[in-house]
Amino acid sequence: MNRSHTRGGPSPDDLSHEPRAGSLSARARAAAAPTAAYLAGLNAEQRHAVETTEGPVLVLAGAGTGKTRVLTTRIAHLIATGSARPGEILAVTFTNKAAREMKERVGILLGGIAEGMPWLGTFHAIGTKILRRHAELVGLKSDFTILDTDDQIRLMKQVIQAEGVDEKRWPARQLAGFIDGWKNRALAPAQVPAGEAAAFAGGRGAALYALYQERLKILNAADFGDLLVESIRLFRENPEILAQYQSRFRYMLVDEYQDTNVAQYLWLRLLAQARRNLCCVGDDDQSIYGWRGAEVDNILRFEHDFPGAVVVRLERNYRSTAHILAAASHLIAHNEGRLGKTLRTEDEPGEKVTITGAWDSEEEARLVGEEIEALQAKGHPLSEIAILVRISAQMREVEDRFVQLGLPYRVIGGPRFYERLEIRDALAYLRATVSPADDLAFERIVNTPKRGLGDATIQALHAHARAAGIPLMQAARLVVETEELKPKPRGALRDLLTAFARWSSLLETMPHTELAETVLEESGYTEMWQRDRSAEAAGRLENLKELIRSLEEFPDLPSFLEHVSLVMDAVENETDDRVSIMTLHAAKGLEFDTVFLPGWEEGLFPNQRALDENGRAGLEEERRLAHVGITRARRRAKIYFASNRRIHGLWQSTIPSRFIDELPEASVEVTEAPAAYTYGGYGRSRFDVMEPFGSSYRTPGWQRAQAHQRAQGGRGLIGAGGGGGFAAGRGGHAGFDDAREEGFGQRGRSQDPRRPPTLIEGELVAKSTGTSSAFAEGDRIFHLKFGPGTVADVDGNKLTVDFDKAGRKMVLDSFVQRSSS
Repeated sequence: MNRSHTRGGPSPDDLSHEPRAGSLSARARAAAAPTAAYLAGLNAEQRHAVETTEGPVLVLAGAGTGKTRVLTTRIAHLIATGSARPGEILAVTFTNKAAREMKERVGILLGGIAEGMPWLGTFHAIGTKILRRHAELVGLKSDFTILDTDDQIRLMKQVIQAEGVDEKRWPARQLAGFIDGWKNRALAPAQVPAGEAAAFAGGRGAALYALYQERLKILNAADFGDLLVESIRLFRENPEILAQYQSRFRYMLVDEYQDTNVAQYLWLRLLAQARRNLCCVGDDDQSIYGWRGAEVDNILRFEHDFPGAVVVRLERNYRSTAHILAAASHLIAHNEGRLGKTLRTEDEPGEKVTITGAWDSEEEARLVGEEIEALQAKGHPLSEIAILVRISAQMREVEDRFVQLGLPYRVIGGPRFYERLEIRDALAYLRATVSPADDLAFERIVNTPKRGLGDATIQALHAHARAAGIPLMQAARLVVETEELKPKPRGALRDLLTAFARWSSLLETMPHTELAETVLEESGYTEMWQRDRSAEAAGRLENLKELIRSLEEFPDLPSFLEHVSLVMDAVENETDDRVSIMTLHAAKGLEFDTVFLPGWEEGLFPNQRALDENGRAGLEEERRLAHVGITRARRRAKIYFASNRRIHGLWQSTIPSRFIDELPEASVEVTEAPAAYTYGGYGRSRFDVMEPFGSSYRTPGWQRAQAHQRAQGGRGLIGAGGGGGFAAGRGGHAGFDDAREEGFGQRGRSQDPRRPPTLIEGELVAKSTGTSSAFAEGDRIFHLKFGPGTVADVDGNKLTVDFDKAGRKMVLDSFVQRSSS
C-alpha cells in the first residue's frame, strides 16, 4: 500500500491506516534520536511521562506540576519522532480553551502551527465529528441539529403534556436533570433502573425518556448527552466502524481524566482496546465535579482497567511555597480514596497559612477587605488576589464591603451578586411592592413564575397605560375590571394585583425581612426554584436566602432598595487590576499570589448537603475542594471562619471546619484580633468576655489555638467562638435560632456596632443600647409572631416577655405593640 504522505498527514476522511511495515519501534526511534530541544527543561518525572509512549500510561499530575506542558510535549514528541502523524493522534480535553491552548503550544514546540490535528478537541466536538460521518447508523442525518438546554426543556415539556402528565407537579426541567444523569452514565431508556424511573411522574420517567428520544430522531436532533451516548451505540452495534477508529488512532491522550463521567470513560475504553496506547493525565486529588456526573473511580481504577499500566507521579510543584504545599498535602492525606502523592517544592518555605476567626460573616468581610487594602498599600497587584467561596451566596457581603471601600473587583464564572437572575427577579418583586409605579419591575415579574400572562397581555397593558398616561400596575387594575382580557389571564392578573395590594399594606406593620420572605413565598417564586431540579437551583435558593438576610442591615425596604441602586450604579473601574471573586469550583486551573478562603465552618465547608447526600464520598470530594482552594495560592493562603452565620434564614452559632483541624501545625499560624478590633474605649478585645476556649471542643487543632491564646496571656482570639456555640459540640448550633423571629436588632446584634451580643449558656443575650423603652414591667403587649404576652423585664429597648403561648422570649420593643388584652 502506498504510504507516501505530506507532513500535514492524510485527509481526515481516510480511516484505513495500517502500521508502517518494517519501521522501527517508537521506543527504538526515541532512543536513537538526539535530545530534542522541546525536551529541554523537563524534570525527570515529566520526561519519563513524555517518553513512555507505548502502552497505557497514567500521569498523576498534582496541582502546579506542569501537566499541560507534559501533554503538549508528549504530542510534539510523538510527531517529531515519527511515531504518529498529526491525524493519528486523538487528544481529548474538557474545554475549547484547553484545546486551543494545546494546539498552540504544540505548534510552538515544533516550530510552527500544529496543523493537521483534526482529532484534538473536546469530548463533544470529537463525538459530533464521528456522529456526522455515520449519522444514518444511529437514525439521524448528517446535518442533525444539536439542541441547547432551552430547546431540550421545551421539547421535554411537549412530551410531558402529550402524555397527560401534570407539568406543574412534574416540571420538564426536573425530567431534564434525570435524563442528563442517565446519559452521563450511558444508560438507554431500557437500561434505566426501575427505582430511578419511579422517581419521576409515578414511575413513568424511563417511558418519557424513550418518547423524548423518539422525538429527537423525528426532529433530526441530538442533545449534548447524545453526542457520546450515540457514539457508544454506534461503536457497539457496528464493530467494523469501531475497528476503523481503533486503527486510526495510534495514540490517545486525555486531559483532566479525573473529571470524566461514565459515558466518557466507556467511549475512551472502546477506542483504546486495540492499541492500548492511552495516556491519561489527571489528579485524583482535584476531582471536584461529582455533582455533575464525574466519577473519581475512573482514575482510581486505571491500573485495574489497563493491566501493566505505567503510573508516573508529578509531585514537584512550580507554583506554591513549601508551607502552602505542606498544608494542602497534609489535608488531602486524610482522604482514603486516592492513589497517593505528596507535593513538594524547592522554593523557600514562605509565609505560613493563616487562620483567622471573625464574630460573624459581616466582620469576616471587613477583615478580608482591610487586609487586601493593606496588601495594596505595599504594592501587591489586586489582579493577583482572589477570594474563593464555597457557595455563591457568600459573595454578597464581600461585594458590599468592596463597594464601600472602593476596591475594584470582578466575579469569575458568573455575574455579581445583585446582577444574578434570581436576585434581580426578587428585587423586582420588592420594588413593585414599595413603588407600584415602577413599571420595569412589574413587567419583569408579572409572568415569573409562569401565570399565563404572555406577550399579548403585556402589550394590552402597555397600550392602556400609554393611552391613559398612568403606570402599568394601575392600568392593570383598570383592565381586569373590563372584558379586554380573556378570563384565564384576567383572573391570574387580578390575583397578582390583589397580592401586591396586600403586600404593600404590610409595609408599615410587618418586619421588612418577614415581608420580603412573604412576597417571595406567596408569589410562588421560591417554590419555582424549589421545584427546579437543575444543578444551579440549589445555589439560586441559597442566594435568595442571603438576599433576605442582607435586609437585616437596613431599617426598612426602601433604604435597602436605595442601597442596591447605589451598588448597581457604582462606576465599574475599567482597570484590569481587580480582585477576583469566585467559587472554589470555578477556581480550578487558576492561580494567584494571594488567596483568601472565607467560610471554613462545619455545615458550610464541608457543605452539609454534600455530606447528607453522599456520605463519606461527599466528605472526600469536599476535602478535595479544600485542597484545590489552598493550592491556588502561590505565596499566601488565608483561611477565615465566622463564629456566627446566617444558615437557612436563621442565625446559628458555628464551629470551625474539620478541615482546619486537619492542617499541619508546623505550616499554620492562628492569628488574633488586629488592634483595630479592640474598639478603643472598651480596652481589651471585645471577645474576651466570651471565654472562647472554655468549651468542650477538644480537637488537636483547637487545642493548639487554645495554647496560643494562653501564651498571649489570655487575650481573646478573634472569633475563637462563643461558649454557647462550642458547647453544642461539632455540628451543634445554639443561640441564634430565633434571632430573626424575635426581632433581635439588625443582623442579630445590638444597635451599637461596638457591642456584640454575648452567648451565655447557649442563650442569646443583647447588651442594652442605653435608650429607654416606652414599656414597663407588667405591660401587656402583642408580637406579630409570638402573639400576646406580658413584659417581665426591661433593659433599655430590650424586653423580656412572657408570651401566653410561646414562653419567655427577648425582643426589641420596636417589634411589639401595646395591647389591652
